[in-house]
Amino acid sequence: MSAFSIHPIDPSEIAAILDGAHNDPFRVLGPHRAGDDLVIRVFRPEAKQVEVVAANDHGQVFPAERLHIEGLYQATVPNESRDFAYLVKVTAFDGSEETLRDPYSYGPIMGEVDLHLFAEGNHKRLYDKFGAHLREIGGEGGVYFAVWAPNAARVSVVGDFNFWDGRVHPMRKLLPTGVWEIFIPGVKEGAHYKYEIKTQSGALLLKSDPFGFFSQHGKETSSMVFDLERFKWSDEEWLAQRARDEMHRRPLSIYEVHLGSWRRKTEEGNRSLSYIEFAQTLLPYVIEMGFTHIELLPIAEHPFEGSWGYQVTNYYAPTSRFGNPDELRHFIDACHRAGVGVIIDWVPAHFPKDAHALAEFDGTDLYEHADPRQGEHQDWGTLIFNFGRNEVRNFLTANALFWLDKYHIDGLRVDAVASMLYLDYSRQPGQWVPNVFGGRENLEAVFFLKQTNEWCYEQFPGVITIAEESTAWPGVSRPTYLGGLGFGFKWNMGWMHDFLQFMALDPIYRRFHQNNVTFSIMYAWSEHFILVLSHDEVVHGKGSLINKMPGDVWQKFANLRMFYAWMWGHPGKKLLFMGSEFGQTREWNHDRGLDWDLLQRPRHDGLRRLVQHLNYVYRNEPALWDRDQSHESFEWIDFHDSENSVVAFLRRSQENEIVVFAVNATPVPRYSYRLGVPNEGFYREVINTDGETYGGSNIGNLGGLEAEPVEWQGRTYSIRANLPPLAVVAFKREAATSGVPEGGA
Repeated sequence: MSAFSIHPIDPSEIAAILDGAHNDPFRVLGPHRAGDDLVIRVFRPEAKQVEVVAANDHGQVFPAERLHIEGLYQATVPNESRDFAYLVKVTAFDGSEETLRDPYSYGPIMGEVDLHLFAEGNHKRLYDKFGAHLREIGGEGGVYFAVWAPNAARVSVVGDFNFWDGRVHPMRKLLPTGVWEIFIPGVKEGAHYKYEIKTQSGALLLKSDPFGFFSQHGKETSSMVFDLERFKWSDEEWLAQRARDEMHRRPLSIYEVHLGSWRRKTEEGNRSLSYIEFAQTLLPYVIEMGFTHIELLPIAEHPFEGSWGYQVTNYYAPTSRFGNPDELRHFIDACHRAGVGVIIDWVPAHFPKDAHALAEFDGTDLYEHADPRQGEHQDWGTLIFNFGRNEVRNFLTANALFWLDKYHIDGLRVDAVASMLYLDYSRQPGQWVPNVFGGRENLEAVFFLKQTNEWCYEQFPGVITIAEESTAWPGVSRPTYLGGLGFGFKWNMGWMHDFLQFMALDPIYRRFHQNNVTFSIMYAWSEHFILVLSHDEVVHGKGSLINKMPGDVWQKFANLRMFYAWMWGHPGKKLLFMGSEFGQTREWNHDRGLDWDLLQRPRHDGLRRLVQHLNYVYRNEPALWDRDQSHESFEWIDFHDSENSVVAFLRRSQENEIVVFAVNATPVPRYSYRLGVPNEGFYREVINTDGETYGGSNIGNLGGLEAEPVEWQGRTYSIRANLPPLAVVAFKREAATSGVPEGGA
């Protein structure tokens, strides 16, 4: 008599398993009590024969009977309890054999506390529980999978270890959270996998893992099992120092980079460099140029090259274009050991509609809003996260912590914050839904941003968060306990707009627009600002920075040199997009490398050397950064001489060190131009953008000037400086030598 006839199973249950339609496969598969016996059912479509082997010294074998030709087997173990330890021996039709633990012999694995924290949106280490984790359970190695799909009828793990057959490894649903899990023994690192999701309407979806740690890109979109615990960091000193530093009082000069187009191997099919190669090329260049940090355009996996990484499909996976996660961590570790920080762009505002990713993940609008007035970004053709849903918010907030934790990232620059804050962003009347108070503010997004910033600074002291926010939303970089959003810094888009507009003018007209370059001081301390000349200014037909400048070739370079020195002297931290440091002439193209051959030309290399020198002066002069958060760091000397387009100001450090800046925004040299200064002493020339070494006309001040006891511009002392054409000169006051007490006028 067969085991099936002794311990029958409902034919409808068999049919549901074979059709991949069973919503509780653990009720059928694995071990089950049947009177005094134990019945073990296994579904292996590739098996010619299945045997159950006792996992003890005796190793007794129990042959399994085929219940269905499709591969459902059942073995009976007489007089055994549910705790019986066993292995499944599978003999395939090609004669190969494999002996493994049964995935359906394990009980629930994820703990109730984890599920509770996730449901309320407060799990700070969500990435340790979801995704694909190499684990050993019951002495057997394998991979634990967990995914959130509350509205799915069935979820299975499919991969190259089960012939991509969704019937083989259906998962257990943990009620009431909608989390599905399974531990599959024998699966190893490098395995390719996805989730096959059966919707309530019966449709089958094939989705990459939202928490996958490594992923293919392009047309191939499988997630890949990867061990994130193997890498050994050696940046302890950097992290310890970072935790002690207060970045508002430290120099911050950022080199913004798109990894795919910084440099390419044209002789090897125009390929991009690898993470390993970036450690050997990009890092030494950044060190040579004197930048303190590298900011990477989004490196999370994205299928479309032209999105530059801003349309993310796999938030927990660094793009495999340049190597694997450990190779990225090698690059970051090398940066830290060399004293260079790494910031990444992070995109929690929206995500693309790619079928393999988050869009309608379980057949419903899970991560996004169902209402297109809330859930679709019309400008970018993408979907907007539903920040009001706890699990969605937790998915993103934990992702921010993930990059800081697993990759030792030093900062997150949050993209498109304005689009998150306003419900009517880029929408016409009737195309948006007001909040509960009838306003346009996205209250759920505000809560999300505050919570994310609080968690980041709480869990990882010394990191920074940066908002790309282009409106006048109050308190973006104010702490949340003071009513702000909690960011550490905000991009100064107003400064960028006003100064670029001024710089584009023919110098003869600049005297009518002096307000463009003075207005930024009116609000310079309303936020913790970063002055930015980012990738956004050199794409979409905007041209390169050098070609925004007016005049002939000499004047274009002189203008840009002047602009950079003005920027480095202005209150606020600094950011410059790659290629701008040497005057890239063509508009940035993500499909090709920068035009490094331009450095063979003296003007381009001169501009690069000026940026290098500006970074050197900036890092070595506390007056330019240690009081950036205070208006006491800046004083106007004169901003009234609009007729000559001359402005002058000084920067002052906590220790009363002084650097005086004078800007001549016309091509007419101003000789013996008198400037009021606060103290006597020698004022050493530390910056002159007209230096011959940079490509200028070499008009200068012979190394510096002695202050004269001549009252000028409301100050007791003054200097008479030569102001070169289209140039900035800066003077560092040396210590007084006459014994006169220090002090300002």
